Amino acid sequence: RCESLVEVYFQLQQQVMAASTELGPELLPRLLERLNEVLSSLVKSSFLVEKQPPQVLKTQTKFQASVRFLLGTLLLKAAPKPYMVRADMVTEKQARELELSNYSNTLSESTGEILHNTVALETNPTSGTCCANFKNVLLKKIKRCERKGSESVTEEKCAVLFSTNVTLTPSNISIHLQVLSLPIVVIVHGNQDNNAKATVLWDNAFSDIERVPFVVAERVPWEKMCDTLNLKFMAEVQTTKGLLKEHYFFLAQKIFNDHSASPEDFQNRHVSWAQFNKEILPGRGFTFWQWFDGVLDLTKRCLKSYWSDRLIMGFISKQYVCKLLSMEPDGTFLLRFSDSEIGGVTIAYVMRGKDGTSQVENIQPFSAKDLSIRSLGDRIRDLVQLRNLYPNTPKDQAFGSHYNKEQTGKD
Repeated sequence: RCESLVEVYFQLQQQVMAASTELGPELLPRLLERLNEVLSSLVKSSFLVEKQPPQVLKTQTKFQASVRFLLGTLLLKAAPKPYMVRADMVTEKQARELELSNYSNTLSESTGEILHNTVALETNPTSGTCCANFKNVLLKKIKRCERKGSESVTEEKCAVLFSTNVTLTPSNISIHLQVLSLPIVVIVHGNQDNNAKATVLWDNAFSDIERVPFVVAERVPWEKMCDTLNLKFMAEVQTTKGLLKEHYFFLAQKIFNDHSASPEDFQNRHVSWAQFNKEILPGRGFTFWQWFDGVLDLTKRCLKSYWSDRLIMGFISKQYVCKLLSMEPDGTFLLRFSDSEIGGVTIAYVMRGKDGTSQVENIQPFSAKDLSIRSLGDRIRDLVQLRNLYPNTPKDQAFGSHYNKEQTGKD
């Protein structure tokens, strides 16, 4: 489609030149200038990021990216040598200035030092593509900006700017091509990864396609947040079994710290960035996102098959568990994600005393490290007090396919 538009441009140019005598000395230059502006706009918009850099980028870590020039195969045929594409780090402020200038300005200073940041724009005759592939790039260091108020380094967004100068044939017009990557959060230590992922998730989920870089809403509808958490959960865990209505209700109670509202009450609420990943949950030492990301990591690493078989209730409060189990037979149990720890799964079960009163016990949460030593299925088999998975499935029937064959003999 782009190539067809360029062909139309050249035809128009020829027609204008053919009619140059009739057009006169005043109209001809204006028409040619306007045609060149249209061509320049088309060419600039055909310079794209094909493979995005990682959106959470750690310094001193190699990464890959690629850009593609859609019109390169048509317009750079006669270039004597390949043009070079350069990659530079830019701040949010620099990205905004470039956007507002419609990418007519050039970058004055890079905000970070990138090694191996210049790559040839090469045409592949077989695939008919014109690309620059950055295969061995490394962000050596980053220059931090001044931050607003309580903003942390993991809320600071920047981007990679890819740029090159090309001369188009046969018109011999020189054009400066520039394109920005998606927003990037730069970290220097692995313990910043969790908070950086929160910034990226919020930006990807709730920013408008057409926006000033990198403006994003501070508050979003709770229903949109539910969709985002569900998509993130399924993508990370690699499962087709998403979150259910009762899960959303529990998550709403947690993030809003409200245990009196009904599920319908939450539907019309808005959740803020601060509630998502700045404010510490009451009585805890972590934010909502830090807790949710811990659940994601645990499920992805150790519980994927259990979750996909719907054996884990997971997102449910301790209080509601007591209500569910208190009237059930001895040994009825269910699995829930720990409230008090990041990345833990616990087993709640009911037992009756000699006086007939029921008591719901919660076993100390298992972490990913615990479950790598002995699987959840085998731990459930070990615990003789566990009989039926709530509401009434015998545990061997529910978890039998998850038991490992026990080794016998001297071992």
